[in-house]
Amino acid sequence: MRGTRRRRGGNSRLAAGIAGIVALVLVSYLVATKFVNPFASKFTVHAVFTNANGLRPDSLVRIAGVNVGKVASVGPVSGCTGRGSEPSQCQAADVTIELDPAGLPIHKDATFAIRPRTFLEGNFFVDVRPGSPSTPTAPDGYTFPINQGVEPVQLDQVLTSLQPDTRRNLRILLAQYGSAVHQAGLSYNASINYWLPAYEYTAIVSHDALGIQPHDLSSWITQMGTVSGALDAHPSNLQSLITDFNTAAGAFARQNVALRQAVAQLPRTLAAATPAFDALNAALPPLRSLARALLPGVVSAGPAIDTSLPFITQLRLLVQRPELRGLSSDLAGTVPALAKLVVATIPLMRSGVRPASSCIANVVYPWSQLTLNDPNFNASNGFPPHKAYVEAVDFLPGLAGESRDFDANGPYIRVLANAGTLTYSLSPNLLGQSLAKISAAQPQLPPGGRRPPLEPHVPCETQPPITSLSAPSGGPISSITTSLAAPGAALRFRSAAQATIATVRSQVKQQGLHVKVSGGSR
Repeated sequence: MRGTRRRRGGNSRLAAGIAGIVALVLVSYLVATKFVNPFASKFTVHAVFTNANGLRPDSLVRIAGVNVGKVASVGPVSGCTGRGSEPSQCQAADVTIELDPAGLPIHKDATFAIRPRTFLEGNFFVDVRPGSPSTPTAPDGYTFPINQGVEPVQLDQVLTSLQPDTRRNLRILLAQYGSAVHQAGLSYNASINYWLPAYEYTAIVSHDALGIQPHDLSSWITQMGTVSGALDAHPSNLQSLITDFNTAAGAFARQNVALRQAVAQLPRTLAAATPAFDALNAALPPLRSLARALLPGVVSAGPAIDTSLPFITQLRLLVQRPELRGLSSDLAGTVPALAKLVVATIPLMRSGVRPASSCIANVVYPWSQLTLNDPNFNASNGFPPHKAYVEAVDFLPGLAGESRDFDANGPYIRVLANAGTLTYSLSPNLLGQSLAKISAAQPQLPPGGRRPPLEPHVPCETQPPITSLSAPSGGPISSITTSLAAPGAALRFRSAAQATIATVRSQVKQQGLHVKVSGGSR
């Protein structure tokens, strides 16, 4: 009996020790987990990221630096087949997060950011901002969209963004900014002394104007008193400001007429400036294209200069004193003759070339561009209007066929053809025939039947320009031997003569021949 009681007492103490150890472990667990039920299901949410960035399962989830859960899994977005879905959504990662009760509640406007852990920890963790309390609470299994997930910027992304062009532009920007700071640094430093009062008073006024704290209005009134006191402390400066403003206003008042005229011209200025700016804006794209086209040339200018430096060096050596001795000896006989030629060329250019050029530019060329509109010979009968320089060379086909006898322009046609029975004396040693009596001539004869006087000593450039080729018609011709016009004038046949010439031309054209009137094309 005593042995049995002893065994029972020993077993009781062992059971009590084990129960105490279990109770201690249980209490420690509940204290560590804040009395979380280990058999309860975890609160799970899904956060969609553009890129998981090496985030792994069991990575920590933190709110304000406190661990509130872990990453359960990382996988692709479910239900994305690539058809009818956004490409960015199909390439995203779905991160399943298990949250402890300490991390609840979490609202629907919560944001998730993948942050790198410290250097010693390594890997990444999910930093959660639970959202605002005014937003509804997210239920278990809720999926947060991709725009609420932020992934960290990796070092390779930073290096990729700094391409050679960007780095070159950044160097230029820093160099120019350094030059500006270096040149204007003293003035900039001198202006810092005046910043403190301005920023201080501005901050005070802005803060008091918010009205979010007690006594803001009284503080604002106090600061306004300070500002008013500062104005009152320097009355001379305030007086100078008013005096100078009065002086400026008086100057504008005295020049009111000029000011009114300037304001009146402002619309014209704007009307002229607006098309100019529009043209400038239109010219900028071609200018930009030109600049882009010039870039290869500018880039290659450096190597071209480096390549040309040896040539320039040799050229400089060529004009050194030892080399110039032989060159000077060779040019000794040429330079005086060249100088004489230059001296003799000056009078030629002044008295010969310049007057001839002026005559051609101011007299001959304007005359050659005039058009003769003839009411008798026009496009209706085969003579369309031509400019004077075209009419001036109409005689060349006749001269070209003067000695040919194998076509209609040959001398046989000229000798055997009979234009009519009426013979007229056109000028000394020049006769013409017509089928009908000539009723008038155009242009008419000069007064007295004499040609205009020739003045060879009057410069051509001083002659009045010819502005019209129109001329009146002469009266009827009564004598067969009457001289119709001055040498070089064109005859204009009228009435029956036109019908006769048209009939002859049609008959000759049917035979395959060509008729050319002697003395000109008309």
